[in-house]
Amino acid sequence: MRESPRALDTLFINAGEVFTAGPRGTLDNAVVGIADGKIVYLGDVDGALSAGWTQGASTNVIDLGGRLLTPGLVECHTHLVFAGDRSDEYALRAAGGNYLDIAAAGGGIAATMRATRAATPEILMALSRPRLDRLLANGVTTAEVKSGYGLSLDAELKTLRVVKALDADHPIDLVGTFLGAHSIPPELRGTQSGRDRYLSEVIEEMIPAVCEEGLAEFCDIFVERGAFSVAEGERVLGAGLAWGLTPKVHADQLSGCGGAELAARLGAVSADHLEHISQEGIEAMAEADVVAVLLPGAALFLDQAESPPARTLIERGVDVALSTDCNPGTCMTENLLLMLTLGMSRFKMSPKEALEAVTVKAAKAIGRAEEAGVIAVGRSADLAVFDVPSHRHLPYHFGVNHTHSVYKAGKAVYRREFAAHS
Repeated sequence: MRESPRALDTLFINAGEVFTAGPRGTLDNAVVGIADGKIVYLGDVDGALSAGWTQGASTNVIDLGGRLLTPGLVECHTHLVFAGDRSDEYALRAAGGNYLDIAAAGGGIAATMRATRAATPEILMALSRPRLDRLLANGVTTAEVKSGYGLSLDAELKTLRVVKALDADHPIDLVGTFLGAHSIPPELRGTQSGRDRYLSEVIEEMIPAVCEEGLAEFCDIFVERGAFSVAEGERVLGAGLAWGLTPKVHADQLSGCGGAELAARLGAVSADHLEHISQEGIEAMAEADVVAVLLPGAALFLDQAESPPARTLIERGVDVALSTDCNPGTCMTENLLLMLTLGMSRFKMSPKEALEAVTVKAAKAIGRAEEAGVIAVGRSADLAVFDVPSHRHLPYHFGVNHTHSVYKAGKAVYRREFAAHS
């Protein structure tokens, strides 16, 4: 005997467009049915009954009024747990100062390090939560957060514990990344022995402690002139791999240093920045299936003319994601939607490619390809509703937050009209 159809918990109807970011592409006249926090139906309204679902008396029917429905956005590269302020450095750069020169004079990462070390976990929580709220208000439901502003065992653990506490406390799902190899702390700079001592601390003390507490899934390193070499990257990421941390690499941002090749060689999930990637690096990433995470906001903020070769990467078959790089020194923004516009204008991406870059491709860049970034039956009902009729309007009408509402596991976690009065 055929079972009676089950009533949906929630039914989204009258979308102007459903951008699935999955195999079904962009759908018109489609409805999305939710039950127990999962997407259980995607298709035309008349097909729900044959799929075993019906609209019952208790079903919450949400009329989208012709708005765009997308997967919850995925923010795949942030440094948003920090203390301190570096607006003075932005002014110095606008007056002609150089990022590396500012860092060498005690600014840069070291300035944020001093403030972050001094902050209590409670202060870091209080500072970071509004940043997450702004990401949520941009449609984000999953985000990666890196450490890297502690640069000592205690401070790095403090940062990642705050990430873990925020994950339990905030609607956005957070993914922790250990970035102890962000910079050499000032007290150990200037001598090879100091450099070796810090690398040993990262490898022998920090990585084991992070893993024993289960504070991170990924191990990242800044491979760059003035930061860490490819050989040092091999050591740090190799140690992370031995403890079960998947590699990520800040690669080829300010100069061509072989970071992309390193990422490919070690099986990294992503290589990020890539303004100065070589052709060999592109080929290596394509062969190794490494996601290219591009950060156009950083180049805008730093007034850099160079752009990563996004079209070449895409045409070679490399998955390209976009991110804000939210951090206090080189891109102080939580506006992920702006990255869509920059992805089109600076990288010549299509509207579809740009939105996929902050959904399905970004999810892959943080190991969430099977969980986030796609509207499909069986997935968590992480959804964003935008006050535009189609995905083409998100990058086109830029500088405006079009987010109408955001749903996490089928529950409303942000509505613009509520947020305006909170």
